[in-house]
Amino acid sequence: MKAKLEESSNKNYTSVSAFILLGFTDCHEIEVVLFVLFLAIYVATLMGNIGIIILIWINPYLHSPMYFFLNNLAFLDLSYSSAITPKTMAHFLAEKKTISFTGCIIQMYLFASFADAECLLLAAMAYDRYMAICNPLLYPALMSHKVCICLVAGSYLTGSMSSLVHTCFTFRLSFCGSNVINHFFCDIPPLLALSCSNTHINEILLFALFEMTSIITVLISYIFIVMTVLRIHSAESRIKAFSTCTSHLTAVTIFYGTILFMYFRPRSSYTLDTDKVASVFYTVLVPMLNPLIYSLRNKEVKDALRRVICRKVICR
Repeated sequence: MKAKLEESSNKNYTSVSAFILLGFTDCHEIEVVLFVLFLAIYVATLMGNIGIIILIWINPYLHSPMYFFLNNLAFLDLSYSSAITPKTMAHFLAEKKTISFTGCIIQMYLFASFADAECLLLAAMAYDRYMAICNPLLYPALMSHKVCICLVAGSYLTGSMSSLVHTCFTFRLSFCGSNVINHFFCDIPPLLALSCSNTHINEILLFALFEMTSIITVLISYIFIVMTVLRIHSAESRIKAFSTCTSHLTAVTIFYGTILFMYFRPRSSYTLDTDKVASVFYTVLVPMLNPLIYSLRNKEVKDALRRVICRKVICR
């Protein structure tokens, strides 16, 4: 059932009080399958990211800047996945796939806050790897605990402010007539497609300066890392130095690759159905993959996990 639309006597547009989310399909059997799939992925996301947080917290060997950032990355993955996935799963089983106007605002703000903070945190992690490889003697002083806290706090604060700007500029628009969102959550592009207002400013905001800055920071950091590694004479030392970056580089490639595909491709190639598939990747799959990337490709994390498991077995 369509949400109630209230006509405003003082304005020449229709005021939307709620939205309908089309999701992926109208077939109930497919929705049940998707519910089971999303549930399995979400449980794996919870277990993986909470496991990373606990492992870093209880293991003194992992109390270093790199793992302080990883701890916060796990928290952000957990948070922005939780802003989207539970509501999506509920809609798979619901007859009325509606979300209130206020609920849509809250979902967009929370998701954008955590996702934007993750963009900046990944840039901070790239800077950390640059310092560790290019300035190893000064690394303890340059990446002190105070500096790490400032970088993380700056990521959260800037992400929240950016999200507030995006959300305010999106919901100041007029939504004329239709309240049906061709998506599975309240994201900016499908909402802009519903608006009858001029969305030029909103489209510019999708290329927000700090997002470009974070991408440029990552690229510059890795350019200097590669240049430094190539100057190392020993092949074994080069491999060892670059191996400390492989987990982060993999996570950055997956996350930024999807973001670039979503928001930085030509406008003529935009289709909401394609965007839905891409959105599943970075809202549902990436938060599950990051713990696997950092646990399977990181020797210190695997060793710490092995020590915890051995301690539990011995205690029994």
